[in-house]
Amino acid sequence: MGVFTTLAELCRASTQNPTRGEDLTRESDGAYWCHDCDERVLDIDAEGDAAPDCPSCGDEMSFERSAVSTGCAC
Repeated sequence: MGVFTTLAELCRASTQNPTRGEDLTRESDGAYWCHDCDERVLDIDAEGDAAPDCPSCGDEMSFERSAVSTGCAC
């Protein structure tokens, strides 16, 4: 069964679905970025309403909208 499980996970990971992880009902509006450190934190993984601090340097991270949401900042 290990081979079949691995193949199923591989196929699931190769889809173009913008949501990642086990809970496919969660949808992200974007991510917080630290451009100096290239650190990224999804908005649904950040705690609270304020922008999180970068785990590497401690500076406040900036929010950028996802390409799949309306109003993309890309």
